[in-house]
Amino acid sequence: MSAGGNNGPGRSAHRPHNKSGAAKAAGSTTPAGTKSGAEGKNIRKSSKQAAGSARELALDVLVRVEQEGAYSNLLLNSSLQKSALSREDSGLVTELVYGTISRMLTLDHVLGDFVSKGITKLQPWVRNLLRLSLYQIMYLDRIPSHAAVNEAVNIAKKRGHQGISGMVNGVLRSVLRAGDLPVLSKNISETERISILHSHPLWMVERWSAEYGIETAEAMCAANNEPPAVSVRVNTTMISRDSLLAKMQESGLDAAASKVSPYGIVVKGGGNLALSAWYKDGYLSVQDESSMLVAEAVEPEPGMRVLDCCAAPGGKSAHMGELMKDEGYIYANDLHAHKAKLISDQAERLGLDCITTGSSDALELAAALPPESFDRILLDAPCSGLGVIRRKPDLKWRKQPDDVASVSALQGELLQSVSRLLKPGGVLVYSTCTTEQAENSGIVAEFLERNPDFVPVSFETPVWERLGGTALAAGQGIQLLPQHFGSDGFYIARLRRLL
Repeated sequence: MSAGGNNGPGRSAHRPHNKSGAAKAAGSTTPAGTKSGAEGKNIRKSSKQAAGSARELALDVLVRVEQEGAYSNLLLNSSLQKSALSREDSGLVTELVYGTISRMLTLDHVLGDFVSKGITKLQPWVRNLLRLSLYQIMYLDRIPSHAAVNEAVNIAKKRGHQGISGMVNGVLRSVLRAGDLPVLSKNISETERISILHSHPLWMVERWSAEYGIETAEAMCAANNEPPAVSVRVNTTMISRDSLLAKMQESGLDAAASKVSPYGIVVKGGGNLALSAWYKDGYLSVQDESSMLVAEAVEPEPGMRVLDCCAAPGGKSAHMGELMKDEGYIYANDLHAHKAKLISDQAERLGLDCITTGSSDALELAAALPPESFDRILLDAPCSGLGVIRRKPDLKWRKQPDDVASVSALQGELLQSVSRLLKPGGVLVYSTCTTEQAENSGIVAEFLERNPDFVPVSFETPVWERLGGTALAAGQGIQLLPQHFGSDGFYIARLRRLL
């Protein structure tokens, strides 16, 4: 139920490079190695058609995200599966969609100076065409600016009329002549500057500035605009991390051991590893590095009884099963039956027999299960998800300040309810994929005040030894921010029930 956890089919690992000026690439030359003659012309024509198709697909996704409220990651993945685009062009679509959404506030700020009647009055497809074209001009060095403009004009001619294509051409060429962008007023506050420059809602910047300080808030916003790393967790019941890492490197992948988790491998430019034979054979699971720390914090041991309250899609349940060497019992629960099936599918793929799934409201588990019947409990609580903005950039435009308050009330109820299922001497881990202390240390502090039979467990463990110099101590837990390790923002607290 948490908004984070597994990488899943998320953002591409393509990394946009900031341009020093909007017109920097306007004079770029043809890439070296281009073929000449009829063969070269055909190749260039085919390449241009594919790039045009990629931009049109990106535009369609952006319009539907804005108009229909579709989730960008789900819509993008389904759209790419239906397309006949190459891997390279699929990567361009991914980069354009996520980059445009991530930088939307900055793009709109710039366009506001060049669209006379205001961008809000434009048709949705025209507005998003200007956004994705400006994104290429401002942030993608590898795409010549004149190419981005020409493609935008071609798409405008195809979808609109001459007046629209002329407007698109005029706006983008005016941007090119303007030079360095965005232009910021000297009369704005520091939080407003960060909001515009790093494209985050002002309320979010103000909230993080109050909570962490202005410098940390800016670092969080900057990190959220970077593409996420692709990381996998090794199924150590089947293969060691060193052995799988060696296999990946032998196959030509740019893979390295995770510095965050002893079970993780970070892969650059490896594509979707959920399509690999290693995934199919159960050697690995796609999971964010921060998320891998949660099962390690639970410290499940072979033979234990473990409850995972909000378990879908099953990454943490499976990791706990692997740490237990598939010996013991894990009850993995989720509210929805179809999501519970995702957990059982994961367990089957990984060869784990210790996991039993169920589908019910986590608030009702205490009434349905025997009290004090689990050695370990994991509550990876539903949350605002503000730690995974890098992976789901449209999240920052969907969320409102009130969302944090509404979900924190549920988190407190869940923690209070499931705590009754823990044996005396047992450990309960509370985790979220958010950066908001109202959902993190605030929830844990309130719970400890109401329940004197629970005490915080020190993080003097290998987890803290690896992270202690960077991660923040937050109340009775640890808080990872997106800039710390290039992984998701995550909070983890460990609580023990007294004997």
